Amino acid sequence: MKVKKAGLEDGQLKEQLKGHGTAIDYPRGQLIFSSGEVADRVYFIQKGLIKIYYLAGDGRRVTVALRHPGEFVGLAEALCGMERICFAEAVEDVNILVFKRDDFLKLLTSKPALAVKIAQILGKRIREAQNTIYEIVSWPVAGRLALLLLKLAERTDTTGKMELVEINLRLTHEEIACMIGTSRPTVTTLLNTFKQEGAITVEGREIKKIRPAKLLKWID
Repeated sequence: MKVKKAGLEDGQLKEQLKGHGTAIDYPRGQLIFSSGEVADRVYFIQKGLIKIYYLAGDGRRVTVALRHPGEFVGLAEALCGMERICFAEAVEDVNILVFKRDDFLKLLTSKPALAVKIAQILGKRIREAQNTIYEIVSWPVAGRLALLLLKLAERTDTTGKMELVEINLRLTHEEIACMIGTSRPTVTTLLNTFKQEGAITVEGREIKKIRPAKLLKWID
């Protein structure tokens, strides 16, 4: 399984961000931004994990994305000057570079390579959203869950390792269910099946490691 890093992993582009923005620490559980706020900031994750979620009409938190180190958060809304429609929360302690919208636009104007990279990121996210819709419509739930875990494994540094990959997934079964379009009991049942066959290892309520070779059998 070939792995491609997401976000700004290119050293040269990271270098272009140095000296710009303000580095801020957010503790686990703190909101980065909320629905209804003016989107006047762009965030670049230097450390930690952030989840993006919506609030459903019944009050449930519907997680739609996870953002990792090397990725931007709140990008599209800020570039379009729109109001926030979702929430961003620190899943663990994070360190973020925060850019004011106007300053970020000036930075893009002065650094064409960075502007091109931002366009590529937005294009990739559109494609990911389209793929998610296709997967929900076309794939059985077990395959969608296996694929989600494999995608999370791609974010680790153990590229190409098929035996055992650490992911330390800190999402509830309800959040996972929202991400793959199913119910919490179904996710719980499938995770128990994956655990019994040795495809995942669990400590407490966290999925700690996966075996990609075993999970691939559910989507091949």
